[in-house]
Amino acid sequence: MTTTTDPRTPSARPAPEPAPTQGTAPVNVQHAQRDLLRLATAGSVDDGKSTLIGRLLYDTKSVLADQLSAVERATAARGGGVGDGSGDGARAGAPDLALLTDGLRAEREQGITIDVAYRYFSTATRAYVLADTPGHVQYTRNMVTGASTAQLAIVLVDARKGVLEQTRRHATVTALLGVPHVVLAVNKMDLVDFDEARFTAIAHEFAAYAAGVGLGDVQAVPVSALDGDNVVDRSTRTPWYTGPTLLEHLEQVPVQRDVHAEAFRFPVQHVIRPRTAAHPDYRGYAGRVAAGVVRVGDEVTVQPSGRRSQVVGIDTFDGPLALAHAPQSVTIRLADDVDVSRGDLLAPAHETVTTGLDLTGTVCWLAERDSVLGARLLVRVGTRTVRALLREVDAILDVDTLTVRTVASLDTAHVLDAVDTAASVPRTLGLNAIGRVQLRLAEPVVLDDYARHRRTGGFLLVDPTDGTTVAAGMIGPTLLDALVPDVDGDDEGDWLAGAGI
Repeated sequence: MTTTTDPRTPSARPAPEPAPTQGTAPVNVQHAQRDLLRLATAGSVDDGKSTLIGRLLYDTKSVLADQLSAVERATAARGGGVGDGSGDGARAGAPDLALLTDGLRAEREQGITIDVAYRYFSTATRAYVLADTPGHVQYTRNMVTGASTAQLAIVLVDARKGVLEQTRRHATVTALLGVPHVVLAVNKMDLVDFDEARFTAIAHEFAAYAAGVGLGDVQAVPVSALDGDNVVDRSTRTPWYTGPTLLEHLEQVPVQRDVHAEAFRFPVQHVIRPRTAAHPDYRGYAGRVAAGVVRVGDEVTVQPSGRRSQVVGIDTFDGPLALAHAPQSVTIRLADDVDVSRGDLLAPAHETVTTGLDLTGTVCWLAERDSVLGARLLVRVGTRTVRALLREVDAILDVDTLTVRTVASLDTAHVLDAVDTAASVPRTLGLNAIGRVQLRLAEPVVLDDYARHRRTGGFLLVDPTDGTTVAAGMIGPTLLDALVPDVDGDDEGDWLAGAGI
């Protein structure tokens, strides 16, 4: 699911450098060929997420001199380091590396992460976009935002405390969002004398829970973020650990997707019609290939209208292409003057694409105010925004116990204001709640299952009165559906069919 765009992703490319005379690729070519790994951190308060990220940036030489100087000044202003190793921060006289990511004043004052902090760094083989997400339970919604586009999640555990309820909560949300790879970083191993038995017990407990929620690829690593043990460099204090360091695992975890195995999806962002003397009849549809491959000559359909046409050109700033694949940004030209506008989606003509007015999916409620059955909302699916009615919430997930509570259906034929505060208004989902909803849309949209189409199967719920994003959701069956208790004689199949389940 996509709940927010990646901020400040650089688009400018450096000027080409002269090609070397002997056998190696130019520097800019090497840079362009590096894989990109998007990752997010999660864990309980004071488990050391910010310090771990700071250590990762510091030890990979990804901190600029002026940034480090600012951190050293801030550390001195706070007393010159923690010194006793009891939490995040620094040894006496050392810079507090947590300040590299805790950028808000409130975060530095409280020593916790509140907002999602994005950091960018790279090594010789890979580039990284890292989201440091909050650990406090009241900021679980921010973790959903940070992990929504992640390919790997780092779940931190304090070696002294072990697996907590918040650890299980983050593991559940990670599984719900379909993050394919997980690293369990057992932090503060220096405070338990690098006890192998303690690490093994925590790793086994987390692995058992992860298997229960569908997380298959889990790598446990014993670390001390404060001292750098097994973060970038291998520690001499864990001779019993033979696995990779954190960075070694990040360098080798598979991130390349077989774009040819995915169904083509192209959400249209903008229609280009210059109407100039050089291009009097040019009509192109600009956007980013969300999944799959498209070639000149391919037959496509425009969804949700279902109109058919043929790709006659794929244009870029650098010139035309014969083929485009995810995640390239291109402009596609079609053979026919069909009605295509922002919000439409191009898909293969030979594939059956589910569209409809009834959307059923799982949402994480992000707003401070509770949901209201019958509320008017806006639904954003890809680049398309339509009006909708929240008709039903029929199941709510308890992430602490991993159980689902079913909710009796209520009559929502009446229409209520999304901010109605009357006591008689039925309310179901509160802040950070996860539940299954049914929405009636004013216009049809593409209903891709999130499990198979992560980039087009997500959606947002927006309050039309102030533009606030109140929920982030996933279309189709998710972990929540697998946990719903079976009820004999259940006739839910009719409305579930509206979402392609």
